[in-house]
Amino acid sequence: MARRNPPPLVTGVSPKEGPPGTRITIRGENLGDDPRDLIGLKICGMDCLLSAEWKSSSKIIARTGPGKGKGDIIPITRSGGKGSCTVGFRGYFLQIGPLQESAVWIDESQTVRPNLDHGRPTAAIAAKEEEDPLGILHEGDRPKLSEEELLEMFPEASGNMSLENFAPGWYLLERHQNANFEDLKAGLSYMKRKAGQRSEGPITIVRSNLTSILDCLDSLSAMYEKYNEDDIRGNCMNSYAVLLMQAKSCADGLFQEVLGRKDKADSTRNALSVIQKFRFLFHLPLTIQRNIQKGDYNMVINDYEKAKSLFADTEIKVFKKVYREVERRINNFRDMLHKRLKDPHNTLDEQKKLIRYLVSLEYKGDPAWECLDNQQKWLIELLDDCKDDHIEEEKNALHGDNLASSQNSCHWRPLNRVNKSPVKSGLSRESSFSSLSSTDQHAAWRYRTPQKVLFIEDITDIMLQNFPDYWKLGQSYFTREKSEKGVKIDTSKHGKMKQMMAEVITLFANYVRAAFLPDSLENLPEADREKLGIWPTTGKQDHISCSWLPTYVRNIRNCANTLSALDPHGDTFIVLNELAFDMRTNCMFTLLKQAISDVKCLHTKETWVVETDDEYGGTTQLPALFENIVNETIQHLHEVVIMNKPSEPEIFSQRPIQKEATALCSQLLQAFSVCMEQLVFSPPLNKTESKPIKITLGQEVDLEQIEDPIPSMDKRLIIMLSNCSHTLEVVVPRIIENLTKHGYVEMEKALKAAQDTYRDLDQRLFTSYIEQKSDPIIGAMEPNMYRGGFNWKTWKNPVGVRNYLKEIIMSIIEVHAEVYSISPKFVMRVMRKIIEAVCEELSRLVQCVHDFNAGGAIQARLELQAIQSTVQIYSNPRIEACFTEAFAAVPQLSNEGE
Repeated sequence: MARRNPPPLVTGVSPKEGPPGTRITIRGENLGDDPRDLIGLKICGMDCLLSAEWKSSSKIIARTGPGKGKGDIIPITRSGGKGSCTVGFRGYFLQIGPLQESAVWIDESQTVRPNLDHGRPTAAIAAKEEEDPLGILHEGDRPKLSEEELLEMFPEASGNMSLENFAPGWYLLERHQNANFEDLKAGLSYMKRKAGQRSEGPITIVRSNLTSILDCLDSLSAMYEKYNEDDIRGNCMNSYAVLLMQAKSCADGLFQEVLGRKDKADSTRNALSVIQKFRFLFHLPLTIQRNIQKGDYNMVINDYEKAKSLFADTEIKVFKKVYREVERRINNFRDMLHKRLKDPHNTLDEQKKLIRYLVSLEYKGDPAWECLDNQQKWLIELLDDCKDDHIEEEKNALHGDNLASSQNSCHWRPLNRVNKSPVKSGLSRESSFSSLSSTDQHAAWRYRTPQKVLFIEDITDIMLQNFPDYWKLGQSYFTREKSEKGVKIDTSKHGKMKQMMAEVITLFANYVRAAFLPDSLENLPEADREKLGIWPTTGKQDHISCSWLPTYVRNIRNCANTLSALDPHGDTFIVLNELAFDMRTNCMFTLLKQAISDVKCLHTKETWVVETDDEYGGTTQLPALFENIVNETIQHLHEVVIMNKPSEPEIFSQRPIQKEATALCSQLLQAFSVCMEQLVFSPPLNKTESKPIKITLGQEVDLEQIEDPIPSMDKRLIIMLSNCSHTLEVVVPRIIENLTKHGYVEMEKALKAAQDTYRDLDQRLFTSYIEQKSDPIIGAMEPNMYRGGFNWKTWKNPVGVRNYLKEIIMSIIEVHAEVYSISPKFVMRVMRKIIEAVCEELSRLVQCVHDFNAGGAIQARLELQAIQSTVQIYSNPRIEACFTEAFAAVPQLSNEGE
């Protein structure tokens, strides 16, 4: 038959060596067109076709047979015939121990003792016993440690793997001291691979040595057929079976003593193992007690779970008795843990550990929920005690009946119940007057830290130090791992959990509102309102409370922002955010109102000392004090108004607040006008008018009569007029700019209202000043003009201007000097008005004269010309009109009268 394909050719094999049953991959050319085309495969002379698996014409996978030594791989196909190879495979037999499975016949001369009763094991047996489980071959020539050195390093240990006190460190130092880390990693992989092979059991033996096993079966079948063919008597097989049984009995007899000793040793070993196993139970009660005393609760729980798994269902009486004692101690331990869980001072980690211990001990109930409920009650109790104690301290400070109560209030100490509030900078619990006498302490009560400041610090510290742990514990209740033993997450309690959290937050917010914003609780029933506490009020502390308001707000905002960060996207802390917002707005309104009140009281601080400035003219310290009060208020409110945290709303986001703030700013700017007007028309009564004081030799002078007198009305007017002008032109624009920079809105309206107010005040002050200065001059003009019986009709000796005109000019000069000394920029404005009044009166007086003689006409024109030339610099159309009318009333002089 002609061949269709060339003969098969093997060009590669992997692996190239191995024991019988090794799975190899054969690669080459023309290895068959399909599985049926492959009709033979010999490896090292052994037929391996049965295990061959044809993959393609260039690849075959097979398992090797029991061939030994290096041989060829010969495939045979129908289409190509017998093939050849360019590579070979080396087969070898592994050294098989007496207890290992083998699919091939083993030469037992190397593994069985030649004399069972005498002699020592052969070298092969010793080598087998010394087989290295790591498979590390070469490690170098470094000298190994002696047995004495190893005993010193590992007392009561051994390097023998068959003993219970086997120490891996001993074994590695003894046998692999020179191995590096990579060798040890390779040894670990080798050991894992060998263990995996052993774990596969007999199936692996059959799969790996299928050819050998089938050959054995074929040989047995052939032997059976051959015996049947040669069996002449017909019962040959029975006799063979009897002989085999006799051989087995003989073999059993030979090994009976050895096997008996082995069974006895196994029994002893089993007994020792059982004793060692139950020794754990007998020592367990004492072990539990010792571990509890050491605080090693995990070990207690692990030992208990181990004992429970072993002896919970035992029927042996002694075991039952010991196990009952174990249960009793565990019950006591469980009660102790539950009692510790109720202690509210535990940290979050301690609470979680206690809950985990109780869950592991199968506590009847829900320890986590009990802890949450207990924590909530404790937090509420802390808040209640803090509120009650501080209200009581406030009452003692305000209504103490004796000096001792006053001293006690001066030395207020932190609450023992809280004992967590740190003493902040500038807010010491101890009074700064502790070294003063009791009388001084009583007089200086208003300088102590207000009780509400201490209250806000303590109550916010309680929340900041305890509520985050409470929140985290609540969150962990619903996020515990389901794989945790005994955990049953009750999702129905989620709503109850939120309600418990909200109760604490709402109570905290209401306590703060009751102390600082009592009007915001008007909608609450009277009974609920009284439970929140009624803080005593007194007018003496209003100013101090206002100065501390930014501190209140800072504490509340810090608390609200810190707690809101726990649930940034939830609605649990809306109440806190609303409280912080209301505190901010209340602080802003209160401080603005206080500033308005302070500005209105500035009239008591006027010293009437005029400081002249080339740029702004003469002013007193009052405008600067006004500006300082406003700027200090703005600075105090800077943190409240401008510095918004990410979670906080803009303070001017609500229209009513914006309108109220704008109105208060406008009132603040206008309040100074009331102060200046009061200083002019209603000066403080404790000051006296400036009067000349006569001092005689040896007379004691009361300096209070000389120091800081109130100026006269006209001086007050011009000083306040200068202050008003400076405030309108300089101070108010600067304040508006500062307010706008700090975020206040609609300041244009406030500026316009302030400008209108100060312009009105300026006009009133100016009018009053003109009246004050012009009325005396005008009132004296007519009497002085006709002093000495002067008559225009009979005057005959016009030699110069008369004295009355000189007095008028001197009075005008006096006004000029007074105005110029205080505010030069007002000279032109004042002088024109004064001169207008004088000229109008002079014109009126001249026009009232019905008859002039020549001397009278000359005198009139002389005086009019003199006054006109004197005030020429301040002339205006009205003054010129007055002079024109006056000159028109004086008769023209003829040449005869000259």
